[in-house]
Amino acid sequence: MFFWRKLASSIMEGTALLIWGMVFGAIGLGFFTYGKKQKSAVPLFAGIALFVFPYFISNVYMLVIIGIIIVVLPYFVRI
Repeated sequence: MFFWRKLASSIMEGTALLIWGMVFGAIGLGFFTYGKKQKSAVPLFAGIALFVFPYFISNVYMLVIIGIIIVVLPYFVRI
């Protein structure tokens, strides 16, 4: 019984990581294209960071927290 719960938990966590990674990748694409067209460094690098960081995070909660921080960063940092 314990094995099935652990297996179901790991499957759900993997699915959540995949979906959140896709969401942040799509937002990153928007930031990247905006930063490239406007020649603005902060949205451009935030978009690249949103593309890359889901590959290195294996915890769903940390993925969401870091993703939200990167998404909000261009609104507060103006260069």
